[in-house]
Amino acid sequence: MSELKVYNSLTRTKEVFTPVTPGYVGMYVCGPTVYSDVHLGNCRTFISFDIIYRYLKYLGYKVRYVRNITDAGHLEGDRDEGDDKFSKKARLEQLEPMEIVQKYTLGFHKVMELFNNLPPTIEPTATGHISEQIEMVKQIIANGYAYIVDGTVYFDVEKYNKEKPYGILTNRKLEDLLEGTRALGGQDEKKGRLDFALWIKAKPEHLMQWPSPWGMGFPGWHIECSAMSGKYLGKQFDIHGGGMDLAATHHTNEIAQSQACYHTSPVNYWLHTNMLTVNGARMSKTAGNGFLPHQLFTGDHPLLDKAYAPMTVRFFMLQTHYRSTLDFSNEALQAAEKGLKRLWEAYENLSSLVYQDIDNAQLDNELEKRCINLVNGFDESMNDDFNTAKVLANMFELAPVINSLKHGQVLLASISKQTLELLQNKFSAYLFDIFGLKNEKENDSALLDGVLQLLIQIRKEAREKKDFTTSDKIRNKLQQQGITLKDEKNGSVSWAID
Repeated sequence: MSELKVYNSLTRTKEVFTPVTPGYVGMYVCGPTVYSDVHLGNCRTFISFDIIYRYLKYLGYKVRYVRNITDAGHLEGDRDEGDDKFSKKARLEQLEPMEIVQKYTLGFHKVMELFNNLPPTIEPTATGHISEQIEMVKQIIANGYAYIVDGTVYFDVEKYNKEKPYGILTNRKLEDLLEGTRALGGQDEKKGRLDFALWIKAKPEHLMQWPSPWGMGFPGWHIECSAMSGKYLGKQFDIHGGGMDLAATHHTNEIAQSQACYHTSPVNYWLHTNMLTVNGARMSKTAGNGFLPHQLFTGDHPLLDKAYAPMTVRFFMLQTHYRSTLDFSNEALQAAEKGLKRLWEAYENLSSLVYQDIDNAQLDNELEKRCINLVNGFDESMNDDFNTAKVLANMFELAPVINSLKHGQVLLASISKQTLELLQNKFSAYLFDIFGLKNEKENDSALLDGVLQLLIQIRKEAREKKDFTTSDKIRNKLQQQGITLKDEKNGSVSWAID
């Protein structure tokens, strides 16, 4: 097996993956901020890292996958501006903040279940780790990289930058970052425009606040991820992931505060998913082209022609590399729907094949080699920075071969028994274990198949008795219902929905 290579956003190169501890992988992914419904951009990120999590397990690694829940400290502006989003939402809906958190956390979990995402091994919350965040802030102050102003603790970016490049993740110099940052306005208590809050003094009316050495307050958004990743994965771990929109501020600040606290680079590999577009335009609420998952599932959106099943959406996302822009359109989703149906048909045909030696048949060496190369390409593509799109391309190239073997256009003995087993094992492993797909109609299909097999048996017995009236009646009645029976060369009968 070739080495796994991943694209590291920090170095902007593909690197051979070497975990901190052999055989173990620590992975942290920035989870949702649960003050509203999870949007589709988040879903793409979580589906992408679900695939990565699944593949690492497939390779034999023991993975600790941590995905946090942000339920405190997320202000309206990345530069510590505006109200806390949870408190604001709670006031608008006249609920306790934790009612908001519970409502949207349950909604998020439901969406993840519909997409068949595996749960993380640990799902910590910001509010459940206040003490860890306070201890980390205290250490950063003690190390000289933070200062206190009237109960609020700020990270000193310019002082940190004298020792370590603050903009290393986005490859930008501090001078360039300062030029692109507006004046402080009413926040002149900060020493520098890029300084960010580690701990924020709470106003008396603030709904969520905790005691600290600096007074009543609440944590800044960025400190929570550093504190929780440090607790569960250590001061240095393997993979940190999230959407590319988090790189410039949130992840940049994570690196700085973790480095300032622990005196070591916290993460070996930074992975970022790309954005979603709709008909070529960036997806956003203001543009009116942003979809929530339930709108896709019900078709309840003016830009949607119809409803799309969760597995269709998941499969659609797998057709594009996680670092590439993904464009939503009805045409693309409907093509994905048809493509997924083709793969299920190929998989079901492949699963039904039982190898038998056929007299005078000879191995087709060219076909044998082609099948082996295509199926071995599954792992090769995934080892090249988790390229799901290339794996699917190989699957689609194999599909007509599989269907020809099933329907007798190509003799099954044209490939070896070992190659057939390789195809069956790899298709199953990738569709179910790695890609996390499931047949959403599998229960209905199983029932339908059982009924049809009974009718096929009755028809067979009628033909053996030369009762062609009954035999033809069964075939014709099924045809009227859109189901075609096909008599195969080997004496079996297959069926298909027209």
